[in-house]
Amino acid sequence: MSTHTLNPTAIRKLGIETLAKKLGPVGMVRFLQQYEVGIGDYTREREKLQKGLNVKSIVKEIKGKRKAK
Repeated sequence: MSTHTLNPTAIRKLGIETLAKKLGPVGMVRFLQQYEVGIGDYTREREKLQKGLNVKSIVKEIKGKRKAK
C-alpha cells in the first residue's frame, strides 16, 4: 500500500492501527503521549532570540569557535 495516495485522515488511521498492532494498546498510548502540542509563539520567540543576527556575524562566531578548539 502506498501512503502517497492516502489522505491525512487515512494515514493517521493506518498509523494508529500499525502502532496498536506492533506495540499493543498500552505501548501505543505511551508512544502517543510522548508528543504534545507546544505552547507559546515560536515565531515571535525565534525573532527575539535572533534579533541583531546576520550571516556575517554568525560566520564570525563560527570561525571564532573553531579557532578556540
